[in-house]
Amino acid sequence: MNITADAVKELREQTGAGMMDCKKALSEAGGSVEKALDVLRQKGLATASKKAAREASQGLVGSYIHMGKIGVLVEVNCETDFVAKTDEFQALVKDIAMHIAAATPLYVKREDVPAEVIAKEKEIYASQVTNKPPQVVEKIVEGKLEKFYSDMCLTEQIFVKDPDQKKKIKDLVIEKIAKLGENIVLKRFARFQLGEKIS
Repeated sequence: MNITADAVKELREQTGAGMMDCKKALSEAGGSVEKALDVLRQKGLATASKKAAREASQGLVGSYIHMGKIGVLVEVNCETDFVAKTDEFQALVKDIAMHIAAATPLYVKREDVPAEVIAKEKEIYASQVTNKPPQVVEKIVEGKLEKFYSDMCLTEQIFVKDPDQKKKIKDLVIEKIAKLGENIVLKRFARFQLGEKIS
């Protein structure tokens, strides 16, 4: 099969993957750039999951201020100072800070939600369902809990700059892990809104 230089170039521009990786992906995908994107994405996910165990103690604290009314500080970690200084990593940190300003998450990831908060949410959801068998109630409660996670947890939220509404923050991070070749961890954030009541 003849893989054209244009197809390789297009795939490289879209993904930032190496030339040989792009060629292999195109070969696996029968020359289709669209299918090759999926091949690279799957490989990136596999690579990213291997890298997720590696320690990430470098990185950046990024900030974003929106019209003097909303302020965000976010710590995003990577493995080396070299990657922390790249434009790609810095743009990621800025994007995440802007996303936090717009989407108002309360937690970084679902594992950070306290058990008592989950128990309370489940109780509320269960009380909203009447005249249903217990297994149906359980399914409805689980569905509502997933919605809670996607609303309140940063990694589960749909990235505000994604017009198709398909890419979650965790997908964005996985893409960057695959592209930059290092583990990336969203460590913590603080969001301030002018006039907000402090509990």
